[in-house]
Amino acid sequence: MNYLAHIYLSGENDLVTIGNFMADGVKGKRYKKFSKDIQIGILLHRHIDSFTDAHKTVRQSTKRLHKKYGHYSGIIVDILYDHFLAKNWSKYSNIPLGDYVETFYNSLEEHYNILPLRIQKMMPFMMTDNWLLSYASIEGIQRVLDGMNRRTKNRSGMNEATKELEVFYTDFEQEFTSFFDELIKFSKLKLKELNTTL
Repeated sequence: MNYLAHIYLSGENDLVTIGNFMADGVKGKRYKKFSKDIQIGILLHRHIDSFTDAHKTVRQSTKRLHKKYGHYSGIIVDILYDHFLAKNWSKYSNIPLGDYVETFYNSLEEHYNILPLRIQKMMPFMMTDNWLLSYASIEGIQRVLDGMNRRTKNRSGMNEATKELEVFYTDFEQEFTSFFDELIKFSKLKLKELNTTL
C-alpha cells in the first residue's frame, strides 16, 4: 500500500502513524532505537506490506499491468489503490480528507527530528504539492506517476499507467474495495497484537 493507506491503517495514535509512515526509511533492526509507539508503527507497516504482497486480489490487479510495467506493477497498484481510498474517503472516515491530511502534516512537522533523512528530504515536496489530497483525482495520480517515472530516469514508463487506470477503472476499484476491507481487519488485529507483545 502507499502513503495514505498506511497512515489511515495506523489508527489514532500519532506516533504509531509516524512510525508507519517513515518505516521504509528504517532498515532491519534499526527500528529498536525508537520509542515503543514508533516501533509499533514500523512493524505494522512491514506486516501490511507482507499481507498486501501475498494477497490474491492485489496480485490480480498487478497482473493486469505486469506485461507493460514489469516489476514496477506493484508500485503502480499501491498508488492506484491510494486513489480509490482518497476518492471514497467518506466511506472510511468521518473526518473530511482535507482536514485529516492537514492534521497529519502538522504531526509530521512536530516530529520532524525523529524522521529518517530521506523522509525529511521528501516531506517539503509532499506537503507543497499536497500528495495525499491529490490522490483523489486522476490528475493528481498522473502527477505522482510522472514524478515516480522521473526518479527511475524514465525507465519505468509509470507515467503511462493512468491509461490502464481509465480503461480498467471499475475492475481496479472493485479489487481495491474487497481487498481493503480485509486489510482493515488484518491491521486492527495486528495493531492490537503489537501493542500487547512489544
